[in-house]
Amino acid sequence: MIGVFDLDGTLLDTDEALVGTFVALGVRREEITFGHVLDEECARFGLSVEDYVTRYDADLAQPFPGVAELVAGLDRWGVCSNKHPTSGRAELDRLGWRPDVALFADAFGGPKRLQPVLDALGVPAAAVVFVGDTAHDRACAAAVGCP
Repeated sequence: MIGVFDLDGTLLDTDEALVGTFVALGVRREEITFGHVLDEECARFGLSVEDYVTRYDADLAQPFPGVAELVAGLDRWGVCSNKHPTSGRAELDRLGWRPDVALFADAFGGPKRLQPVLDALGVPAAAVVFVGDTAHDRACAAAVGCP
């Protein structure tokens, strides 16, 4: 079985990094919610994605307990995330994580979808378990018949 993971809120605790960036750009903390495509959230708040990405501090994102050990023990794995590719790749690089496939918001033309990750891995949905933290993640897995 190959593990494919969401990044924010699943492998990495990014809440403060995500929230702190929006707050630094003038958004009230209580208006911020999670699990959205960055382009859509920036548009909702009247911000540019470029300003957000420039201010985002990838060093604040830390693996949840046990995740580094989990990732180190995987033969093949992937990332399927709504995260902006600049910050997503920076976090993977900083942690020294080398998934077989890492697709971010720019790869999906909208909210993330699991099929492009399966295609890049060259495996059917039955060979993968998708681990995420939102209803959208569950819907992504269900859409392709992946546990």
